[in-house]
Amino acid sequence: MKIGVSLPVREMKNDLGAIRAYAELADELGLSHLRVPDTIINKSGGHLHEPLTLLAWVAAFTNRIELCPSVIVLPARQTVLFAKQLAELDILSNGRARLGIGVGSNKDQYAALGQDFHSRGARCDEQLLLLKSLLTQDKVDFTGRWDTVEESGINPLPVQSHISIWYGGASIPGAKVINRIANYADGWFVLCNPEDYDDIRSKIDNAAEAASRDPKAIQTEAGVAVVGPRESEWQSRITNWEKMGIDYICLRTLGGDLTPQQHLDKLKEVVPEALELIT
Repeated sequence: MKIGVSLPVREMKNDLGAIRAYAELADELGLSHLRVPDTIINKSGGHLHEPLTLLAWVAAFTNRIELCPSVIVLPARQTVLFAKQLAELDILSNGRARLGIGVGSNKDQYAALGQDFHSRGARCDEQLLLLKSLLTQDKVDFTGRWDTVEESGINPLPVQSHISIWYGGASIPGAKVINRIANYADGWFVLCNPEDYDDIRSKIDNAAEAASRDPKAIQTEAGVAVVGPRESEWQSRITNWEKMGIDYICLRTLGGDLTPQQHLDKLKEVVPEALELIT
C-alpha cells in the first residue's frame, strides 16, 4: 500500500507560501502522491485553485512525489486542450503525473462551460478513447460524436508512455460507471463504506473480465481523514483498508477548520505513524 495526501487548497486558499510548504513537506516525508480537486466555476463561491495549473507550479519545487489532479470533470472540458495541459504537467514534473477523472454533478458548471450535462457519461467514454490516443501517439486520426482530430498530435508527448487514468464517481457507482471503470480506468477512487467495497469490487472485476481486461490491473484508492469527526479512527481505517486490499490511501487534513500552520503540524504528526502502519 502507498500513502499520499490531499493538498488542502480549499482551506489554505491564496496562502501560496503555506501551499508550497505543505507540498514540499509531503515530498520530504516520503508520501507517494499529492491530489488536488477540480471545480472551475460554482454558485457557492467556494475557493479552489485550477488543479493542472497549480500542480505545474508545485512540480517546480518538488522532486519525487506524484502529482494527481483529481477528479477532473472531464466532459466539461475540451478534450484536446486538456490532453495538451496534462502532457505539459507530465513534462514539467519529469513524468510524475497521474490523472483522476469523473463526470461531476454540477449542472451550472456544464452550462457555464457550454457543455451538455445530460450526455456527460457518453461523452466521457468517447473522451477517454481520444485522450489515450493523444497522449501516446504522434499523430491521431479520430472521428467521434463530439470530437474530430485529423492526422494531428499534441507534440510534445508526455514523459510517461502511459499516464495512469483513475475514475471517481458516486459512493455506490451505478452500472454505467462500473463499466466505464472496467473498460477504461487504471484505478478506482473508492468512496463507499468498507461494508460495500467487496460487492462493488466484484462487479468491477466481472465487468473487466467481460471486457477482456485483467481485473488486477485496476487499482484502488480510499480517503482517510485525520481531522474532524473521525479523527480518532484514522489509524484503524488505514489498517482495515489495507486488509481489504486497497492499493493507495489518501490522507486528508481538511475538515477540521485548521490554520495553515496547523495543517503542516498535523501532517508532520501523522505521516510517520501512517507509514509505520503499512510497513
